[in-house]
Amino acid sequence: MWADYTNTRTLTTLTGVTRLNLTIRRCRNTACAAVRRPYRPEAEGRFALPHHEFGLDIVARIGRLRYTEHRSVPEIHQALRQAGVRIAERTVTNLLDRYDELLAVTLTDDQRLRDRLTGQERVILGIDGLQPDVGHEVLWVIRDCLSGEVLRAKSLLSARHQDLVELLSHVRKACPVPIAGVVSDGQHSIRKAVGTAFPGVPYQLCHFHYLREAARPIYEADRHAKKELKKKVRGVRGIERRVEDRTDPTAEVIRGYCSAVRSALTDDGRPPLDAAGLKLHDRLGAVGESLARAGQKGGRRSS
Repeated sequence: MWADYTNTRTLTTLTGVTRLNLTIRRCRNTACAAVRRPYRPEAEGRFALPHHEFGLDIVARIGRLRYTEHRSVPEIHQALRQAGVRIAERTVTNLLDRYDELLAVTLTDDQRLRDRLTGQERVILGIDGLQPDVGHEVLWVIRDCLSGEVLRAKSLLSARHQDLVELLSHVRKACPVPIAGVVSDGQHSIRKAVGTAFPGVPYQLCHFHYLREAARPIYEADRHAKKELKKKVRGVRGIERRVEDRTDPTAEVIRGYCSAVRSALTDDGRPPLDAAGLKLHDRLGAVGESLARAGQKGGRRSS
């Protein structure tokens, strides 16, 4: 391989605009099958994907903002602009697609999964089906509860246990370590499929589903309590309208209290362990105590 010529490439990264000076190598042996074929530096792939103008660090930041902080594309675009990255909103969408593709490649890396599972010497499978809308395909996800790795994901038109047996059998054949147990909800087709595909493997229903069913009466009472509490603070929008055009300190305080109430109303909690009605009661109680303290200091409570 000979250093044949040089090339430059300009990339936008989180740290600024970077120019790469690349040495392109080619074989000059006419008897070689790869004669005159250009080979770019391997280290170039650490900075960006081929034919892209934005670095991998920006792709990673977009993925984190989308899937960890659950931000929309316009919000991601605004966050990058605030960080000094000059980027179009359409480009954010394209780079988000690239992030999804890179993630899919990582999750389907059989050798990486084998190394990870071999190190822990066993797996405990978690099985669940996700259906976005009634009548659509069900996305079945099988993951290892110990490592959190997704071992298999496939959309099926039905939830017949025969189809699930085929899916589970594929996981059993590909798994390099023993399957120590299986966890799922109480769906009848899953239970039959697990019994067929994993005979003799301990099988347990999900603790969360047990807890959810046991707590259902409490959940219904809590939901009713939250509904009644919401009725008592419906006038918050009217209070906000009365101070919309005001800029005095009192108006700012009123808007702050209204924002606190509105935030409390939109927090649904995570039942059954985090009851939304009880949380709303506590937060509204804290707002009421704050208003009472303000009144004792000489302020005037807004009605």
